[in-house]
Amino acid sequence: MPRPERMPEQLQPSALRAAVDFAGLSLEQVWVRYFGLGGRADLMDLDAHLTGLVSMPPAQADVLAHAVNECLDELVAARRVPYSRPMRAGRPSTSPLTALVELLRAAGAAPPDQLPALAASAGRALGVEVTVHLVDHEQRNLVRMSHAVRGAAPVRLALDATMAGRAFRTGEIVPSDRGNTPRLWVPIIDGADRLGVLEAGVPDGADLHEPALRDNCLWLARLLGYLIASMQPYGDQLERARRNRPLSASAELIWQQLPPLTAATDTFVLAGLLEPSYDVGGDVFDYALSETTVSLGIFDAVGHGMPAALMATSALAGYRSARRDARGVFDQARAIDDVISGTFPSSAFVTGVIAEVDLASGRLRYVNAGHPPPVLLRGGKVVKELTGGRRVPFGLATDGLTVAEEALEPGDWLCLYTDGIAEARDATGAWFGEERLMDFLTREISAGQTPPETVRRLTEAVLRHQGGLLQDDATVLLARWTRTETSE
Repeated sequence: MPRPERMPEQLQPSALRAAVDFAGLSLEQVWVRYFGLGGRADLMDLDAHLTGLVSMPPAQADVLAHAVNECLDELVAARRVPYSRPMRAGRPSTSPLTALVELLRAAGAAPPDQLPALAASAGRALGVEVTVHLVDHEQRNLVRMSHAVRGAAPVRLALDATMAGRAFRTGEIVPSDRGNTPRLWVPIIDGADRLGVLEAGVPDGADLHEPALRDNCLWLARLLGYLIASMQPYGDQLERARRNRPLSASAELIWQQLPPLTAATDTFVLAGLLEPSYDVGGDVFDYALSETTVSLGIFDAVGHGMPAALMATSALAGYRSARRDARGVFDQARAIDDVISGTFPSSAFVTGVIAEVDLASGRLRYVNAGHPPPVLLRGGKVVKELTGGRRVPFGLATDGLTVAEEALEPGDWLCLYTDGIAEARDATGAWFGEERLMDFLTREISAGQTPPETVRRLTEAVLRHQGGLLQDDATVLLARWTRTETSE
């Protein structure tokens, strides 16, 4: 992509000053817009540059020029002559929209394993060299999707030790010029579910701070997120790259039944994860989002391996069937009981918690069937364990089934987890325990971590506590209600 010629440096301050005066902008207004785009100069340096006393570095001068140009665009748009009816914008013949449209068109007739090559082609139309990195199942490494050399050993980037990992963890674009190779690391997200990172190599280090290029790469990464999520079920290559070793049959069944690990609306955020990733059998979680209600469920089937996986997914099927039929928490619990008791021997059972949040009022209704109680956090601190709604595990009996209620407040967090979290043991036999769990959640939430990143860090902490090898499935589901007091 040809790069626009820059105005000679000695002319730039006077041109900028004239543009600022034409737009009627104060120095403070210019600086606020400039700072919001990533500008680093302070107010005095900005004033000195506009008056020609000092010169900014070219990259920062470009950020300032873009800030002023945005203001000019708004000024011109406000004074455009109106038409008698709304006029549609024509399709541009150049990037970035053309690159995105071509990627979307080509992906519709391509197998999933061609997606990295199609992404690279779209990147070249934007003037960048693109490589796709997907997160592995354990969420410890990003795996490079090679579109040039098939069969090559996968290149892995650690989430906790690389710039690429930082982009994944924070959900923000991270620039890097290490090794004289300037590049942008852009998170690839499907809705709210973190799938990986887009590596965009740029021709010049000055491009790292160009707002338009950043936007273009972000749009490309977002489209790739949707394409990866939609194309992955049609082949094995995208899934195969995320595996460090084969999944057991029980883990294969469980992973196929899980919803996306993260989901969000403007009022609610959910994130879950389970371990051991490659050999999980009896744990599973689920959720459903709507404008008025959020439903949550977590289940732990007795036993291990395929028998436990079949029981857990059967409980999940009963739960989804009742929930999608618009039945409430009480009837959802009855439906799970019917599936387990009618399908498996009398000694089989599934523990679990099913819950429903009314988003208008914050009322939480829940049933706890022999499961660890959910934890409620408010203001970054543990408020209580929700001990109501208790009954025997699903499949054993339906007597004494009651639905408990709790009033949530905006900003509250809920933590649902299986006993494999608290019962993880270190080499001395010490439990990870509920107290350690609550301390961990308090620290991470107080540090401003998001639900998906808190879930990832918690799972890592549990694995470290037990030396990397769990004796039981460990699953966590975190939910945060984000409604503000004034939203309706």
